[in-house]
Amino acid sequence: MELRLLERVRDVDRDAWNALVGPDDSPFVEWTWLDCLEEAGCVGPGTGWLPRHLALFDGKDLVAAAPAYIKGNSEGEFVFDWSWADLSHKLGEEYYPKLVVAVPFTPATGARALVGPGRDRDETAQLFARVTATLTDELGLSGAHVLFPSDAEVDAWTLGGMMRRSGVQYHWSNRGFSTFEDFLATLPSKKRTQIRRERSQPARDKVTIATLTPDELTPAHATAMYDLYLTTVDKYFYGRRYLNERFFQLVASRFGERLAWVLARDVRGKPIAGAFNVQRGSVLYGRYWGTFVDMPFLHFNVCFYHGIDAAIRGGLATFNPGAGGEHKRVRGFAPTLTHSAHHLRSPRMRSIVEPFLARERRAVTELIETERREAEGR
Repeated sequence: MELRLLERVRDVDRDAWNALVGPDDSPFVEWTWLDCLEEAGCVGPGTGWLPRHLALFDGKDLVAAAPAYIKGNSEGEFVFDWSWADLSHKLGEEYYPKLVVAVPFTPATGARALVGPGRDRDETAQLFARVTATLTDELGLSGAHVLFPSDAEVDAWTLGGMMRRSGVQYHWSNRGFSTFEDFLATLPSKKRTQIRRERSQPARDKVTIATLTPDELTPAHATAMYDLYLTTVDKYFYGRRYLNERFFQLVASRFGERLAWVLARDVRGKPIAGAFNVQRGSVLYGRYWGTFVDMPFLHFNVCFYHGIDAAIRGGLATFNPGAGGEHKRVRGFAPTLTHSAHHLRSPRMRSIVEPFLARERRAVTELIETERREAEGR
């Protein structure tokens, strides 16, 4: 067995990499998604994300892999460790560079240890956990961080010696609904009335909302989606243009079978808002949204209600709209536990961070339990 660090995912065959991606894994660990990020220059030298993918070979055969990057900052990760970097600085230690096992700019839970048929994922994750600890020593990195591993996988990373961290997102789950009204029937009367009122607004504004099929995707759609993406990231002081138009064009041409882009159009058919959704298996993932106009409830319809309706019509199990936003809770999304796993090379850093993580895990668990009790009690 030999472990190699790949400087680009293209250093291995696409089919060999994708053979490690299970049917329930997220689309963001597929070879094409990662390759589009690299080819477009969204990751690579000068971006703060330097690819160093873990690849385990048995002879010439790729048997396991993990998307990994050497990071020169903490941007685009969505598991916030800025305070750790500040603490490290106060201790007179360097926090960057560090290693992350993750999908860039994508707070979507999924497998991080990708394994071939017949290989145990937990065993592989534990192996990768021990390997990353060794790599941090050999490469002079401050630590290694596994972001958004699946519920089943996080235990293996921690058994390999990493510290567990908990977070929360708001996801929608399909309880066997046949129609949107079936879903509304599970909500209190006040919320049902509110959602019906909000959902009827686009028709009053003569706005249509639809999901583009793979056959409908064009370079013009990719440009429109990029321009919409910019309206959001440029709006906020913390926004960053992590993605460029080249990336949008590449995924539209090479990853169309996974894309479920949503466009809202005005009465003339002109795009006015959109959501960058991706679907694989039984899960719909919401990533980016943007709008050229200011219309009431347009955000909720494009990003939430259209996705819920699409999930019901398609028989999908989950709609994961991304990080943050308690405003999702009142619209039928439930608090959902997320995970990360961390290795810090500095004994002093670990002695401070480890008890903090224990307190944080308890607080996150209490938050989720409280919000679920409130939802059940209505």
